[in-house]
Amino acid sequence: MKILITGGGGFIGQALARKLLQNSANRLVLTDKIDFALPPGLPNLENADLIQADLLEDTDGVVTSDLEVVFILHGIMSSGAEANFDLGFQVNFDATRKLLDSIKNTAPGIRVIYASSIAVYGRPFPERITEDVFLAPEGSYGVQKVMCEALINEYTRRGFIDGFSVRLPGIVVRPGLPAQAASSFLSGIIRDPLAGKRCLVPTMERSKEFWVCSPKVLVLNLIDVMSLPRHALPLHKRGLNLPGSLVTIQQMRDSLEMVGGRDKLDLIEEVEDAEFAQLVSSWPANFDVSLALGLGLRQAEGFDKAAEEYVQSLEYSKVETC
Repeated sequence: MKILITGGGGFIGQALARKLLQNSANRLVLTDKIDFALPPGLPNLENADLIQADLLEDTDGVVTSDLEVVFILHGIMSSGAEANFDLGFQVNFDATRKLLDSIKNTAPGIRVIYASSIAVYGRPFPERITEDVFLAPEGSYGVQKVMCEALINEYTRRGFIDGFSVRLPGIVVRPGLPAQAASSFLSGIIRDPLAGKRCLVPTMERSKEFWVCSPKVLVLNLIDVMSLPRHALPLHKRGLNLPGSLVTIQQMRDSLEMVGGRDKLDLIEEVEDAEFAQLVSSWPANFDVSLALGLGLRQAEGFDKAAEEYVQSLEYSKVETC
């Protein structure tokens, strides 16, 4: 199966590629605007082609007639999209529309999986959020995601693609440097103290709940969406909330103590940021994901498990570099 992954240099793109390459029948094309590479030593690495390309400028060589699946993962995340209005719309919407048009013209009807976000929702929130809740984002990033979801719906209804928009929870724990996402501290609470670095948490409300998922479960669910029947959802309603789990800042602190020791808590600095508090209040948390689970997707594990998996990944990396 030939699979295209946009945003292939990003964390989720790389994690997805690693999993897909375990199947020698898969051939991957990964593209990103930046120069990037896959980690050496991956199985079937010869099955992956890497293309540095700006999707706003050119999709030639990226979209080919033999493609069977496309994962649209590229984009500027929440804080970056809010800080630069024009750039956010160019990357998150304009490039996505150009890509979809290229698919429509070159490889019509193929499965397209678009990475959307729970940022498509806005207040007031019902007690439980389902796919039937009206989409009313409170930020530019969410608006861009809603616009792309509308394209996925329309292009699927018209038969140009066979698409699904999957709304991602906060993904934790992300390795590396903090991302341009307002929620990046959710990973930082574990990642930074374990590396001996301070983590700034922009709220002192430890009981605030967040909707999160581990990279491992996210990747498995993305792959499962590849094989969903075309009529699993109505052709004009292709949005699907992916499973996550609820966690508070206090519970994240407890997880850090569990995997790193009590002394690591001293590296967390909590401050009250009024602008951030306003943003946090616009984030939905309590989701009903019975639709996704009914389609066979996997339930997210708790934050403790995500923290443990991150520690295991660090230990694996040390072995690999020895």
